Amino acid sequence: MSGTVTMYSTTWCGYCRRLKSQMDREGIAYTEINIEQDPDSAAFVEKANGGNQTVPTLLVVSPAGSESVMTNPSLAQVKQALSA
Repeated sequence: MSGTVTMYSTTWCGYCRRLKSQMDREGIAYTEINIEQDPDSAAFVEKANGGNQTVPTLLVVSPAGSESVMTNPSLAQVKQALSA
């Protein structure tokens, strides 16, 4: 599966850990950015979530170039975004 996945997360987020383990198991590569250590990424997450720092927030770019921003998606939603 090609395309890119960027996960905005925190170290203490259980939902982030769960989604990371699911993507690892499925062989979906991703770049993880800790929003507590990167103010620009925290601002991106806030903009995507109505002012809230809700994680995991994912930016998915499909092989065709379409971008999706998703908050706390399921593994199936990530796969679907990568195939769009």
